[in-house]
Amino acid sequence: MSQAFVKEQEDMWLQDVSPSLTALIIYLTRENNGIRVYEKKMVKDSATSREVHVMSNGLSYVKDENSKWQLI
Repeated sequence: MSQAFVKEQEDMWLQDVSPSLTALIIYLTRENNGIRVYEKKMVKDSATSREVHVMSNGLSYVKDENSKWQLI
């Protein structure tokens, strides 16, 4: 199969996702084979004061000082 048919989004990494929660949900849903991922809860990390987003895929995500998503 020609490489011309490969979608650009398949090469996207977590740190490349826009800093919005909606963009994170879209990315995680795509990575989860189309099975919807949603935010279960949001908590503040007392040590860093950052918002920790606990997602339905069982993982938690936070934005770093450069507004890039990170898995924690």
